[in-house]
Amino acid sequence: MDGKRRQGLLEKTARAFDLPADALAGLPRLELVGDTELRMENHRGILSYGTREIHIGGGAFGVRVRGEELELRTMNGLELLITGHIQAVELL
Repeated sequence: MDGKRRQGLLEKTARAFDLPADALAGLPRLELVGDTELRMENHRGILSYGTREIHIGGGAFGVRVRGEELELRTMNGLELLITGHIQAVELL
């Protein structure tokens, strides 16, 4: 199935079941709370980790979180939580 047809099917299915399309497609979902907390659902694991920069796999793209005193507080197969002073979130 080509990309456009698949995307259309996912959107129609999401509407039919009143679900967010990102959940059906397995796309990452990011939630930034102020500048101190980042939650990410549907991640594909940590690619690199440091107190100033964390790279996260997101499937079709990566996510780079930059800041100070960054800490991976929790992580499981579905979501992760990063805390610290977040200065930037970049899609790669």
